[in-house]
Amino acid sequence: MKDLNKAYFAGGCFWCTEAIFSRLKGVIEVYPGYTGGGVAYPKYKQVCLDITGHAEAVEILYDQTIISYKTLLEVFFSTHNPTTLNKQGNDIGSQYRSAIYCVNEDELKLAKIYVNELTDKKIFSELIVTELKMLTRFYKAEIEHKHYYDLNSNQPYCAAIISPKIKKLMEQNKEILK
Repeated sequence: MKDLNKAYFAGGCFWCTEAIFSRLKGVIEVYPGYTGGGVAYPKYKQVCLDITGHAEAVEILYDQTIISYKTLLEVFFSTHNPTTLNKQGNDIGSQYRSAIYCVNEDELKLAKIYVNELTDKKIFSELIVTELKMLTRFYKAEIEHKHYYDLNSNQPYCAAIISPKIKKLMEQNKEILK
């Protein structure tokens, strides 16, 4: 098997983030989970209560010969609101924060450069509040969260929140979709 890279993003609900990144060419697998907090092996209910310090996040396993980290950054910033602190739409709490958890200094540098580019170009009318941190530990979420959107797309939350994001992704990024 080829050498694969990993990237970690928190962009609100991990059902949304997983559904988006799993549709990209070069992305081999996306795992929903938790990172950035202080509790070992957190559970969904604990994270939802906003008591662990963890963000709902995804681990993306990707082939950098097909998709670059920069392209992952571009998709990340175009599919959620990086200007709201601890909030994405109606999802409120630090577990829904916008964050990038880097595995090395090169990723951290690229993320900082990209945020600066977005800021300089005034892509967002508000200040970008996305946290840029080094990854400490990622905990995979419970199995019922894996492929949640694909298995539950008719569920009201999925239909109202995730489906429009998928539609936007498909309209704006045809060349990088599977």
